[in-house]
Amino acid sequence: MAKSLMIQGTASGVGKTILTLALCRIFKQDGYSVAPFKAQNMTNNTCLTANREEIAISQWLQALAAGAEPTPDMNPIILKPSPQKSTQVILNGKHFDNINAYNFKEIKQKLVPEIMSAYIRLCNKYDVIIIEGAGSPVELNLNKDDIVNMGMAKRAKSPVILVSDIDRGGIFASLFGTISLMDETEKNYVKATIVNRFKGEPSYFADGVKILADITNRPVAGVIPYTEINLPEEDGLFDNDVSFEPSTDFEAQFNHIAENVRKSLDMELIHKILEEGVE
Repeated sequence: MAKSLMIQGTASGVGKTILTLALCRIFKQDGYSVAPFKAQNMTNNTCLTANREEIAISQWLQALAAGAEPTPDMNPIILKPSPQKSTQVILNGKHFDNINAYNFKEIKQKLVPEIMSAYIRLCNKYDVIIIEGAGSPVELNLNKDDIVNMGMAKRAKSPVILVSDIDRGGIFASLFGTISLMDETEKNYVKATIVNRFKGEPSYFADGVKILADITNRPVAGVIPYTEINLPEEDGLFDNDVSFEPSTDFEAQFNHIAENVRKSLDMELIHKILEEGVE
């Protein structure tokens, strides 16, 4: 069975998708067979695999960065909102149902076996699975039925690294607050934090790294500098005019992103977390 590492974030748009992509490329460069996984994605930005099955653009790109063939197992559930206040559910690459806010809770738990079947298939094929969470893991009104953040981490028994975006401000409150709102079991899954999109000389934040380690009681695995990314976005949270063609060669971008992340992360710590898992 594969070993796994999960990237969760303090909010949407903090860089989980790109960090997952970078780790997929880094592990590929280091000789591992690696695949991305995201249990559920809410996006209208999808593309088709070689078998004409739908997956989110983000997992499609992550798969390419990993050197893996994109398949629906990497993104078994896609929620595609429509203006008619209904949402189309894509399951394993194919249309499954149309839902609304009132019946999704009931349907969601029925999808858990499909999620785990997809995940296990990947685990049987690859050495390493990099799992991406969604939004924040401490949306307390939603956590009971969670299938994509701590709910997925627990089912996969995957250690978690929590990332936050310092460019937005509030890095100390966002990391400390997120961990503080977790229950004791969930806290045990979080093994390190990452500071993303730092502008300036990282050494100037040395005191901040020490403070973060002290208040979260977890090591800071890295301070990643702000980098311009020229890839299509998953959900349009931010303006992005990047045009997308499935035939586009993203190799230079993948390598640039991976290099930027590798030099900024404590890769020895990342490997240690991957190997030790969750007790």
